[in-house]
Amino acid sequence: MLRLLHTADVHLGARYADLGDRAATQRERQFAAFKATVDLALKERVDGVLIAGDLFDSNVQPRRSVERVAAELARLVGARIRTVIIPGTHDVYDRASIYRAHDVAAMAGSRPGEDFVTVLSPDRRAVLLESLNVVVHGPVFSTKRAPRSPLADFRLDESGAAIWHIGLIHGSIAIPGKTDGDEVVVTSEEIAASGLDYLALGHWHSYVQGKAGGTIWAYSGAPEPVALDQDRAGNVLIVSFDKGPAGKQVRVEERRVGKTHFERRDVDLGTIQSQPALITMLARAADPNLVLDVLLGGVRPDELDLVVDEVEAQLVPLFLKVRVRDRALGALTTGPIPSEETIAGAFIRNLEARIHEREAAGDAVGAAELRDALRLGRLLLAGHEVTL
Repeated sequence: MLRLLHTADVHLGARYADLGDRAATQRERQFAAFKATVDLALKERVDGVLIAGDLFDSNVQPRRSVERVAAELARLVGARIRTVIIPGTHDVYDRASIYRAHDVAAMAGSRPGEDFVTVLSPDRRAVLLESLNVVVHGPVFSTKRAPRSPLADFRLDESGAAIWHIGLIHGSIAIPGKTDGDEVVVTSEEIAASGLDYLALGHWHSYVQGKAGGTIWAYSGAPEPVALDQDRAGNVLIVSFDKGPAGKQVRVEERRVGKTHFERRDVDLGTIQSQPALITMLARAADPNLVLDVLLGGVRPDELDLVVDEVEAQLVPLFLKVRVRDRALGALTTGPIPSEETIAGAFIRNLEARIHEREAAGDAVGAAELRDALRLGRLLLAGHEVTL
């Protein structure tokens, strides 16, 4: 049995502009996920590692960053595990390519004539890993936007050079109306016609698997989220290949390597007594690896004085990232309404009539804004201070 580890979209060196002072910390998390990937490859004693593009977030990286990557690849070389890399759309193989500037294979200790580390390019579109009975095909281009599908002119060499044929592509599978503008696109029909045993894909940051014709394909997803809304990232794939009396079989397994995890919390403001009580409740889930997404809903009592920005500010140190959104509705008036000859009575009747009109017209956003105006107006007319 042949076993390979498939990863992609590590995006080492990403800037994380939205994280401010914590950007450097998140970059270290990305590298930790790459290291965990190598650890897994060694633990599982896989035969090879496939990196389907965007190992680096850009071609502008300091040499020390490339050296850190090479040191991890050297651990695989030391264990005699082969690695095949293709450039992606971030570390594209153009004139400024990081793979032109640095001989990653040599830096990792793979000597000339050896196949322990291979970077495929427009000039080298495949590699025969003779000891594994595998040919890895990586049709890549020297431009970010591919002039054609990587599989458009693909022809499988079935001369008997190897038992297994594996594709390595960084791009999107065509989905009409969704991927039309992507830089690199392949179709399911092209995959089916390729004759490949397995197609290792990169570019989509969540795990997806499928089959076209006799070819199993999969996106490994990013080993650690690149944007903190990618709640299906964090994995690599172990792919097993077996050939027996029943023919060829390919099996794909997800393995977790990333630390970041996500939680969506829905909170009914009708059950919350105060802003400090809300903060205390959410703080119980404190976790530096957690991205917490809080949606405040339900009907908000008039007496609940709550400012979302303040809630977020107090929770930020406790989580990797926290977002609080207020979608709660202001309550309609309960109990007797003052006379319509009073300011309060005229105000309440006017606003509630307009709210009913918006709701009847299906304008949920407009109705919600009027409900909040009604709540604030009631508070002001009752002599309360209001925080906007």
